[in-house]
Amino acid sequence: MKVRKAVIPAAGLGTRFLPATKALAKEMLPIVDKPTIQFIVEEAKASGIEDILIIEGKSKRSIEDHFDSAPELEQNLAAKGKQTMLDMVHETTDIGVNLFYVRQPHPLGLGDAVGMAKSFVADEPFVVMLGDDLMRDKVPLTQQLINDYNQTKSSILAVKRVPHEEVGAYGVIAPSGEVQDGLYNVDSFVEKPSPEAAPSDLAIIGRYLLTPEIFGILDQHKIGKGGEVQLTDAIDELNKTQRVFAREFMGERFDVGNKFGFVKTTIEYGLRHPEVKDELRKYIIELGKLL
Repeated sequence: MKVRKAVIPAAGLGTRFLPATKALAKEMLPIVDKPTIQFIVEEAKASGIEDILIIEGKSKRSIEDHFDSAPELEQNLAAKGKQTMLDMVHETTDIGVNLFYVRQPHPLGLGDAVGMAKSFVADEPFVVMLGDDLMRDKVPLTQQLINDYNQTKSSILAVKRVPHEEVGAYGVIAPSGEVQDGLYNVDSFVEKPSPEAAPSDLAIIGRYLLTPEIFGILDQHKIGKGGEVQLTDAIDELNKTQRVFAREFMGERFDVGNKFGFVKTTIEYGLRHPEVKDELRKYIIELGKLL
């Protein structure tokens, strides 16, 4: 069955970015001039995804507005002959995928948010894409997972090696050998282990391809670490009845879920942005001389 649906959880409170996120969705914070969630939607589209469900929380209407039409703005830009800007606005409206929205009433964790997509997904395989991770590679990471699914017909998670002392911030896999280059069998999945107890340095990053059987487990609403329904726990349970693989991502990953990572990502993307890259490079060189 073709993988054509994606779920983007965007219901978090964004407390790491207060006060900016008091009234603004964290997913709308821009990397130079593009909201982080737009990068995620564009990756989905580039990977052949047709339908996307965005799981929202309160104060997230700015996400819907971003992908909606803005008649007054469009008329103003057209009247002033600002065609380039008008084209950018149209790109967010005519994004090329079908967008749907549902609200998560209580912040009960990633597993609970994904569970809300049950009716949307039905009996199809689907992709979960987290907005805190921006990925860059010749082949989009979501497309890599879809390619693996087309061969295995099984759930597949994206993983990346992280410094051992940082494993406690991630779900981590216990691999049991490579099926092929970069594709691992997995014995178990552990949510945020201590460095001493971590089974590997292969951390789960923000892309999952899951079979619909995951919903039968999420429906049980088992509470895990942090008093939340952990998706990693549900995947570990799924792995007991059907194989779940892990794909090691070798491209660039940008973590925009914390302040330093967000600033670093903005600089990295700024150095590739056609409008600001030259001035930014000069500024960084001059700033380096003062540090």
